[in-house]
Amino acid sequence: MQADPGNHSPRGAVRAAVLPAVGEPLRLTAIELPEPGPGRVRVRLAAAGVCHSDLSLSNGTLAQPVPAVLGHEGAGTVTAVGEGVTAVVPGQRVVLNWAPSCGSCAFCGLGEPWLCANADAANTKPYARAEDGTELFPGLTVAAFAEETVVPERAVLPLPDGIPLTDAALLGCAVLTGYGAVHHSARVRPGESVVVMGVGGVGLAVIQSARIAGAGRIIAVDISEQKEGLARSAGATDFVVASDQTSRQIRRMTGGMGADVAVECAGRAETIRAAWSSTRRGGRTTVVGIGGKDQTVSFSALEIFYTARTLSGCVYGNSDPAADLPVLAEHVRAGRLDLSVLVTDRIGLDGIPEAFAAMQQGRGGRALIVYAAGE
Repeated sequence: MQADPGNHSPRGAVRAAVLPAVGEPLRLTAIELPEPGPGRVRVRLAAAGVCHSDLSLSNGTLAQPVPAVLGHEGAGTVTAVGEGVTAVVPGQRVVLNWAPSCGSCAFCGLGEPWLCANADAANTKPYARAEDGTELFPGLTVAAFAEETVVPERAVLPLPDGIPLTDAALLGCAVLTGYGAVHHSARVRPGESVVVMGVGGVGLAVIQSARIAGAGRIIAVDISEQKEGLARSAGATDFVVASDQTSRQIRRMTGGMGADVAVECAGRAETIRAAWSSTRRGGRTTVVGIGGKDQTVSFSALEIFYTARTLSGCVYGNSDPAADLPVLAEHVRAGRLDLSVLVTDRIGLDGIPEAFAAMQQGRGGRALIVYAAGE
């Protein structure tokens, strides 16, 4: 189905949570979606996760043109496709990919699609209109905080059979990121000890992925002692309430050496430093959390030499979503990966502000927006 991008007919109206400007509250309103033009796909959302990156976009930690519809972790059903689309057809169930690689830039040529130079190209182009005609931008390409969205063909991934569509939303960010951090970045080996700093949605995915990788000891760390049950349900063998003694405590728990691997999911300077210090000589720290420009981490030149540790950034789990999604689906079908463990709240669009507040206060795991007409 094809239409002029400027043709916003009444049948295109859907409910969405719009960010009017950086730092302002989200506004629940109707927006007008165009029919999908060439190379584009319209999707009816079944569910969307509320990720810390959405909060970072709303407060300006991450750059995003506004006004915008945020939300980048979602799944739904294709309702229409534009001219030239061959990857999916109407009626097909899909997971949204917020960082679609172009396949032709230097990074894609190096086999590193998670660093694609053009992955965010759609973010700066209006994709819909508010009721008053104001152009709206899609937060991180997919704009999943709406009942329906229109995205580039590369931003949809066919959902393998046997996965509940609502739960599948989590595969689009939290699980791909957590799984990739363990398997692609840290490359956890069987029997290794793993520290996970931050037990939110991504942290819970990291814990499950470390268990799948065969980690011997999985130590979860969070500022809230109430997260212990969540961490253990995902596979953590130990739980530590974060303090200024966290690194020393972990070294004591690991025979004085420190853990083999640490994965940092909070994006805070002190947490990154603690993760690094909790690992053994030759240990590996992977940073998944997104921190602000004001978050500065310091290391002495001598300790870098003496400890021989490595510190690595990790974008989208260093994953190739098209290749990793079928692998994750098989883990789900086999019962090794439980998506429901990540979700502590199922909400509507009007519940996003409370979900943001919960993240800021360190409460709960993933909040999942469930759309009534999504299945």
